[in-house]
Formats: sequence, C-alpha cells, structure tokens
Amino acid sequence: MARNRKLVESNFPRHLLRGLETALASYKIVYIVGPRQVGKTTLVRNLLNMGKYVSLDDDIMLQSLQFDPDGAIQTFRAEAGIEPVIIDEIQRSSDLSLAIKKIVDNDKRKGQFLLTGSSNIFASMKVADSLPGRVVPLKLWPLTVSEIKRKKPPQILDWALQKNPLPSQIQDIEVMRREEYIQLILEGGFPEPRNIDTGPRQKQYRSYVDNIVDRDLADIMPLRKPDNFRKLIAQMAMRTAREVNHNELSSILGMKWETVQRYLDIMLRLSLVVKVPAWRSREAKRDIKNPKYHFVDSGMACALRRLDAGMFEPGHVNSAKLGGLLESFVFNEVLRSIPFQNRSFTLYHWRSADHREIDILAEGDGQLIGMEVKSAKSIHMDDVKHLKWFAAKNSGKRPFTGILFYFGEHMLILGDRCYALPVSSLWSSFDL
Repeated sequence: MARNRKLVESNFPRHLLRGLETALASYKIVYIVGPRQVGKTTLVRNLLNMGKYVSLDDDIMLQSLQFDPDGAIQTFRAEAGIEPVIIDEIQRSSDLSLAIKKIVDNDKRKGQFLLTGSSNIFASMKVADSLPGRVVPLKLWPLTVSEIKRKKPPQILDWALQKNPLPSQIQDIEVMRREEYIQLILEGGFPEPRNIDTGPRQKQYRSYVDNIVDRDLADIMPLRKPDNFRKLIAQMAMRTAREVNHNELSSILGMKWETVQRYLDIMLRLSLVVKVPAWRSREAKRDIKNPKYHFVDSGMACALRRLDAGMFEPGHVNSAKLGGLLESFVFNEVLRSIPFQNRSFTLYHWRSADHREIDILAEGDGQLIGMEVKSAKSIHMDDVKHLKWFAAKNSGKRPFTGILFYFGEHMLILGDRCYALPVSSLWSSFDL
C-alpha cells in the first residue's frame, strides 16, 4: 500500500487483517463477504482514519445514492483522496457497484475501494467478466476459537502434511472438560451474542435469522413466500453435518424440488450453510456422490433447535444430537484455518455404498488428510477403522494422514500415520 499504516485490530484479533493489508496493496477493489453481524462493519470501521466510510445499511443514504450513483462515487473519491473509499453493505445497491466498475476501468491505482456485503454482488453481475485481476473477495466468517482466545491461526493441515508429523510439534494444548467444549458449541462465533446468557443469546440468534429474511433476502432475490425460506433454514439447522435429500425436504416443506434447490443456493450465497462435495477416487466405483451441508455457526444452529447444555448430558433424549453439531464445529474451525496454511486445500467428505465414511477429507499438494470427530473422552481402535481402511484401500496410493478429534486430553499415535488429537488442538500453536 502507498499508505504506510498498519490496520487496527477490532475487539477480537481477526486473522483476516493480515490478508486485507496485502489485498489492498494488490487489487483495485477488495470485497469482504460474510454473514450479517459477523464483524465486517467493526473491521472496516477501524480504517476510518485512512479512508471515506459510507454505510448502505442507512436507508436514507441508500435512497439518496440511487438518484446519482456516478456523482456519489466521484464525491466519495474526492473526500477519500489517496485513501480507499469504504462502502459497507454494498449488495444493497447494484447501481453503485456499476459506478465503481467505471472508475476502476480508468484508474490503475490499487486499494481504491474496500467494500463489504453479505453476498458477492460481483459474482452475479454482468460486469463480473470485465473485472478479473481488479477485484478480490475475502471471506469473513464467524469467530474461530483461536480468534476468541487471541491466538495465531493454527496450522493443523500443514502439520498433517509433513513427512513425519510429531505430536510434540503441537504446543500449548488446552486441557478442556466436555462441558467447556459444549459451551463453545452453544456460544457460536458471532461476536455480539456469544458472551450473553443462553436464553437471550438464543433469542438474538433467532432474531438474526428474521432480519436476514426480512432485509437481506430482498437485496438478493425477493421471494413470494419468505416464511418457507425460514422453514428451510430451520430444517438445515437440524441437518447440519448431513447429506441432504432434496426430495425429503420437498415433502416436509410442501415445496417443489426446484424451489428447495433455489432456496439452498440462496442460503449458500448468504453464508448460512457450507456445501461440501463428496470425494471420489479413480479406483472406487461405489463412492456416494451426494454433497454434505454444514450450518455455518453452531451457536445459531443450537438456537434454532432450542438446544441447551442440559440436553447434551449423557442419557438425555437429545444427547445424540451433539455428534453432528460437534462435527460442524470442527469442520468450520478447519475451513477457516485454510487461508493461513502454507499450502492450498480443498475440503470434502467421503462415504461408500457399504457404509464406510470419513467426516472431513482435506486434499492438498496431492496428499489427503482424513478427519473423524467423536464426542468422547476415550477412544478405541474401532474408532479409526475407516481412516485406516481408506489409507490402505481408497486413497489412490497417495500419502494419507488420519486424525481423530475427540474430547480427551492425550495426543496419541495410532500407527500408519494415524493420530488421535484433542479437539483443542484446532486452536493450539504449531512448531513447524
């Protein structure tokens, strides 16, 4: 960046800040995309001393800009000088986005615009094809545990891809009780509600969903029956970490299959869920091809399902529901760590027709990392049988590392590049 200033941290040290500095020095437009209330506004407000800030969440401001978007952008640019124009919730005005496109077509400077939005407006606009190399999207997810605990981004995937991963390289592992893990799952990662009591927190999460339907949905794709969209959100919270049967959802919701698919696509655009493709090897002919969906935040999923800590006690009728929520919690921690690894990774899940499965499969540099998740304090060799079978039979002779995340406190070497690690290793330090 021409400006020699460090970006200021928000209330939590968001790991995205490092990538944001680099992006502003390399692209004309930087677009921070993420769910509403995830902390985008807090993040960009820290740049107020180096740019012009405008929020389109203000309806009066939004309406005034519609009259002359080109003139408005020129005014903002004059007020910002050599600093970026910062526009919050840009998805609310496609006209303003077109005006920005005209500006960057004729100006070679980097870091001209810093935009935020709950969906990537450039991905669906006609101008998208003319913007390669000029705009870069950055994803801001709900807080990770390493951000909450003010730690550096973990390098769990880089660790697993080493020739000889050593548990001793995982340092400062936090010893946690089952109840503490459950509390992290219930709190979720949205900054504002996570630190308040269970009842008000869950009410706030449910209000958040109402705001998405009543406000954000209209900016993306107005629906004739928004209540059906609310019902689908609730159903997806119940199905987190599961493959989704569209015909089953169609029957439950009383909607056409095509409508369910369209609503799921909207949920993906709003970052309410993450779609995980199924991994298939060249050798295996009977791998299941259905994608799996993870709800983007465990706290919100618990709120929509009205689950509290007491319901996860062993023997409670709802205790079995912890498994899927824990898997989604681990998946989201792994997903959000990917930008900070030294290698590139893609996440999958795997299941065979004969009921073998791996919860999370990461592929990077031609190698594979299989991850299983168990809500238990102790493990048995039977818990890693699918990891070991996959390594021997289905990895296509590629290097494979298996990890079982569990609620215990010990790091265990189980042979054949297979390890058992505490869930808390996902926010530990790594000596690589």
